[in-house]
Amino acid sequence: MDLKGRDFLTLKDFNGEEIEYLIDLAAELKGKKHKGIVEQPLVGKNVALIFEKTSTRTRCSFEVAAHDLGMGTTYLDPTGSQIGKKESIADTARVLASMYDGIEYRGFGQEIVEDLAKYSSVPVWNGLTNEYHPTQMLADMLTVREKLGRLKGVKFVYMGDARYNMGNSLMIVCAKLGLHYTACTSKKYFPDQTLVEQCREWAKASGGSVTLSEDVISATKNADVIYTDVWVSMGEPDEVWEERIKELSPYQVNKSVMDNASDTAIFMHCLPAFHDLKTTIGAMIHEKFGLDEMEVTDEVFESAQSVVFDEAENRMHTIKAVMAATLGAYK
Repeated sequence: MDLKGRDFLTLKDFNGEEIEYLIDLAAELKGKKHKGIVEQPLVGKNVALIFEKTSTRTRCSFEVAAHDLGMGTTYLDPTGSQIGKKESIADTARVLASMYDGIEYRGFGQEIVEDLAKYSSVPVWNGLTNEYHPTQMLADMLTVREKLGRLKGVKFVYMGDARYNMGNSLMIVCAKLGLHYTACTSKKYFPDQTLVEQCREWAKASGGSVTLSEDVISATKNADVIYTDVWVSMGEPDEVWEERIKELSPYQVNKSVMDNASDTAIFMHCLPAFHDLKTTIGAMIHEKFGLDEMEVTDEVFESAQSVVFDEAENRMHTIKAVMAATLGAYK
């Protein structure tokens, strides 16, 4: 399959066969890395990494993956470029494309990464926007396949705020790959209905399904995957914490939720997670609201069912696959 020159902005732009190809390629590259096999098919190429929102996993994944492929990287932090300030997105795209072979963007509105791609002559990769997080999806699906041995037919439940990048993207990838996706949350936090209907069309073709539910017991019964994310997204004001805690606490992933799921169910989280008091925000929330844990209990996070660190490692392997495929290293 030839994906050379393609942008990677949202999985809406890729069909199920293309997504599975990238997962297969990631698994192949992961196997080689674990065996110590070094291949650098992209020596001499360079990529620009624009981070308007900081990150641990995304930055490290892109940098290590690029290095493994033989490429150089330039990291541009929130103060390291003039994008949208002194220089338009269109001009930034054209400048960077004249010097680099690929551009990664992690930041705010999806329209920013779409504009970068519109004016860039080299592939643009979405490291996260408010609306979509496609590289995380490949890592998640690779992890599910590794742990459960399949994707089609998997009962996948996402708990929490399902309106933004994680809820949107998980619904899309599950629909395209034949999983049975359920967003389990308060009706106020259901995803956009237009996207839901589009995903249901994709699911009909793939053999999957898309369900919205407010009932934790029925939604998680015999689930194969229980997934959650932080209740307040990066960049949102502190004032929303009280509202989210009040409305999303019934959707916390705890032992009773996992006990209601399948005996072989796994717990997933894209990280960072607020499962204890060992972070500045965790301590702040404890002081203000008296909570020791939020979207997931420490008991579940540290349990044998938790695969969050395998999932985190897979970010690097899947990002490597995306860069390699779109830059023409493998076909």
